[in-house]
Amino acid sequence: MSADPARGLADFLTGELGDQVTVSDFRFLSAGARRRNMAFTATVDDTPRRLVATVVPPAVELMPVEAEAGVRELARAHGVPVPAVVATCTDTSYVGEPFLISEHIDGDTVPRRVLRTLAAAGTAERTAYQWGAAMARLHSIDPAQAPQAVPAAGHDPAAEHLAEVAAVVGRLLAGRPVFSLALRWLEKRLPGPPPHPALVHTDMRNGNLIVGADGLRAVLDWEGTQRFGDPMRDVAWPALRMWRFREDAKEFGGFADRDTFVRGYEESGGAFDPDRYRWWKVMGTLYWGTGLAQQAAAHLDGTVRDIVMAASGRRVSEIEWDLLMQIRPAAKA
Repeated sequence: MSADPARGLADFLTGELGDQVTVSDFRFLSAGARRRNMAFTATVDDTPRRLVATVVPPAVELMPVEAEAGVRELARAHGVPVPAVVATCTDTSYVGEPFLISEHIDGDTVPRRVLRTLAAAGTAERTAYQWGAAMARLHSIDPAQAPQAVPAAGHDPAAEHLAEVAAVVGRLLAGRPVFSLALRWLEKRLPGPPPHPALVHTDMRNGNLIVGADGLRAVLDWEGTQRFGDPMRDVAWPALRMWRFREDAKEFGGFADRDTFVRGYEESGGAFDPDRYRWWKVMGTLYWGTGLAQQAAAHLDGTVRDIVMAASGRRVSEIEWDLLMQIRPAAKA
């Protein structure tokens, strides 16, 4: 990233909008694990406009910024709450890396703050319903309408994802019997291709939502969007225990029960399949476990020497517990 990103953003917007733009109130945001988000005020003709720039380093780019902007605007046109995209830029001379600029939306994104905000306002149920409805609207979009640069799943997303995760288990977790047991459970219950492949976000969970006292305001982080995916993958992912932030009794995000979320999803046109949902929930948990193992391995082999990466390995046992609870015969879907 350049030494003066505020100046770079001002220069870019001046050229983009055709009028002199000044940038003030510039600050880096804490949100964003892999990408840098910067909030600022752009003033044109004495009119201030609050914006956010998301900088995407090539090393973590999952799709071009133009494709991400396109899929976000497509979702927004179908009623999904998404910050409007103002502009995209692939010219690295401005801030050093590609970026996109969006309208700023007030609210909380940090999960524990989200939980406190909703508890204080008494609007957790309303937010859960809105969340389910937003996901259903996304899944109603014909995935062929999305930009071609958005990655596409194959004919059988579940089988493909399982094969990828099984390879990591074999390489890093072959000596952990719970992971082998979970793999066999998933192999025996492969759901087959989805009856209605959808445009899926893949990470629409607490932490990627902007929430206020009045409820859901926006869905963030669209870089993992996939065309022709299984909609139950999207529904199951935010229900995993790691996204509940110590509020385990509330399955969705630590603030919502399943019935409320699913009601919002179905009443906005989504089709909930409990068997596919359970499969993807186990799959997501196993996938998360392999991710923790890979982080620990990167620390141990010297690729990324970081105490946080090392600590990830200690959490693998938590995933083993989650897997056992999910695949036991008496488990709720």
